[in-house]
Amino acid sequence: MGSQLTAWALDLDGVIWRGTDTVPGSPEAVELLRNAGHRVAFVTNSALRTPAQVADKLASHGIDNAEAEVVTAAMAAATMVEPEERVLAIGSQGLLDALSERGAELVTDGPASAVIVGITFEFDYDSMRRAMQAIHGGARFIATNLDPTYPAADGLLPGNGALVAAVAAAAGVEPAVAGKPFAPIAALTRALIGEKGIMVGDRPDTDGDFATEMGYDFGLVLSGVTGPADFPVTPTPSVTGDDLLALVRSSLGA
Repeated sequence: MGSQLTAWALDLDGVIWRGTDTVPGSPEAVELLRNAGHRVAFVTNSALRTPAQVADKLASHGIDNAEAEVVTAAMAAATMVEPEERVLAIGSQGLLDALSERGAELVTDGPASAVIVGITFEFDYDSMRRAMQAIHGGARFIATNLDPTYPAADGLLPGNGALVAAVAAAAGVEPAVAGKPFAPIAALTRALIGEKGIMVGDRPDTDGDFATEMGYDFGLVLSGVTGPADFPVTPTPSVTGDDLLALVRSSLGA
């Protein structure tokens, strides 16, 4: 990695924050990148929040004016449906708003062209029943992401991949996936910040593979899910650091 890289795709959970806790140094790292003229995208597999809500959370962690730099798995999932398609969405406001902006017709039950599952704390048996029956009726099955867990201040919590697995088991169908490390969110991110850069994350299995999909270098931080005891990892990182600030200082010589 060198200072000539001008695009930085940054994961959020485990890189910028852990639940309600700011990863130490992450606001300073983003400020250094912006001041050096590097393009930044905050790329999250969570479909929980809208871009404005993600920006508000970033602001609460000391990173301001970020809404235009946010890319979410919900935004990527919305690119996988056409305007006016009937979509049964199992998810939170981030997914529902992205689909509404796309022009999709949101339905809560019955026939649909697509079923999209994103993280929601309201997931229950009826959610699984409605999704399964729509898929059996011919709807395409789309997952915002397959992350089985995500890091919070008090440890790991179940992620969207757990919800998707339940629907997949019931429906007998595996989903197309919008989020990291797959092509839909890669296309959105490249369109925002460019064709060459570095993806910084805490998960080799999503962030590392996403870097490969993007054609970017992979920067692995040890401030989230992955720790020293997990090495070696695949894919092999281009660079490893304790946290984002360590990677940025190394790149910029700061």
